[in-house]
Amino acid sequence: MRPNNSTKLAFSPLPNRSRARAMQPSSDNANKPQRDFEHVRDSMHSAISMNKTEVIDTVLNDFSEGYFSLCYENRRRLLLVLAKEYDLNRTQVCELIKQYLGVLGEEAQSAGHEEDGVLGSFYRIERNLRHALKPMYEGLFERLNMHPGGLKVLTSLRADILSILAEENIASLRALDSYLKEKLGTWLSPAALELHQITWDDPASLLEKIVAYEAVHPISNLLDLKRRLGVGRRCFGYLHAAIPGEPLIFIEVALLKNVAQTIQEVLWDDPPIPECEATCALFYSISSTQRGLAGINLGKFLIKRVITLVKRDMPHISTFATISPIPGFIQWLLSKLASQSKLAEVNDISQSSADRSGSAFRENILEPEEEKALMDLSEEFVAGKNGMERMLNLLTSKNHEWSNFAPLLSILKTPLLRLCARYLLQEKKRGKALDSVANFHLQNGAMIERINWMADRSENGLHQSAGIMVNYVYRLENIEEYAQSYFSTGQIHASDDVCRYVEPLNEHQPATDKRG
Repeated sequence: MRPNNSTKLAFSPLPNRSRARAMQPSSDNANKPQRDFEHVRDSMHSAISMNKTEVIDTVLNDFSEGYFSLCYENRRRLLLVLAKEYDLNRTQVCELIKQYLGVLGEEAQSAGHEEDGVLGSFYRIERNLRHALKPMYEGLFERLNMHPGGLKVLTSLRADILSILAEENIASLRALDSYLKEKLGTWLSPAALELHQITWDDPASLLEKIVAYEAVHPISNLLDLKRRLGVGRRCFGYLHAAIPGEPLIFIEVALLKNVAQTIQEVLWDDPPIPECEATCALFYSISSTQRGLAGINLGKFLIKRVITLVKRDMPHISTFATISPIPGFIQWLLSKLASQSKLAEVNDISQSSADRSGSAFRENILEPEEEKALMDLSEEFVAGKNGMERMLNLLTSKNHEWSNFAPLLSILKTPLLRLCARYLLQEKKRGKALDSVANFHLQNGAMIERINWMADRSENGLHQSAGIMVNYVYRLENIEEYAQSYFSTGQIHASDDVCRYVEPLNEHQPATDKRG
């Protein structure tokens, strides 16, 4: 969700393509956007090159206001100008490298004589190289960061850059994004952030942002919001002085007797237990409010700070866990079912029964008893030539009809839980968990504790993970060890119960650490 607040439109990032076209100027005003673009371009140049500190605030204000007045295409043009024309001076870099190599040659010939003079030349060239390797647009970023409201402008700039890169792979723009991301990560270090407990007594403007930006479990009304901020619940956010009254990221916590197995018992159960009886702090939602901070892991610091704070204030809390979505599971599974069922059909046509197992690419991802249970279903429930095709048809049925029929739930439960465990434990991208939420918690030092059947029966929960959710647990004594082993080797730590789902297929590949 994003805020629907007309007073904030000036700081909105790029719209999507369809809205961008609607923003294009009419033929009657065809020349006005061009003049606006040139004016903003000039103010950007001044903000980068001007040395007069007494007028720089005026220039930065002019650039910021002008930038947010531009349409999609002109913002894109301006960012490309910034990326290409205000990059580093590579001619100067090459010349300095030649000088450096020349000094290396002189050092070899001098055989140690005049060492101080040679070292002095090295230091001078190295200093000049460090300066030359800084792109010119660094000046704009640095000045905006020091300017009132400038950090918000920078996050919006990066959100626009990411929107463009999602459509076009432009090397210069990727370099710009990488540089700005690194800068933002430095400026938004934990030391610069204030941990704030959000309560019902906070200003309405801040509470409106919590409702607007809640990305995991939408807040339905004021009563729902009040409950999430009331007894047995906590909400914490990171604030930055440069963006007052707006959390950069926030996390919602439920105080429970045990680790919840469904999101329904967290969101719907009423009344909550007395806080003195709680032994578990359950993180059930974490939401970022700034698209321009994507890839900057503020959540890692937030979770650790909240654990420390809750443990200090409520020493009787001994378990810190999550009830988390698995956003990529069904997308991965449907792709797997579609490709494998098609391969099975091709093999049935082209090969004899005795040779079917010869395909290097074919894999029946269902166990024999799971295949039989699906094939035994009457065709009035589902059609399909094999179990994988039948599962595919069930999972893509209109309105998730399978989830309302007990016999189908019984048949699908075992294979879906097993395949979900495989997805979380074994499916990797660049050596790390394929699922984005799993990767987030694992890199922060959590372990996979339990996979929960029909834990989220909402439309979104059924759509993205067939209603399955997962509990990650943060064991205080193991957080750093687990985070380090995941970072260095991709090792995923999981409980015995989770590992049992995949052990028959993975007896000789110990990819996980089995700890209860």
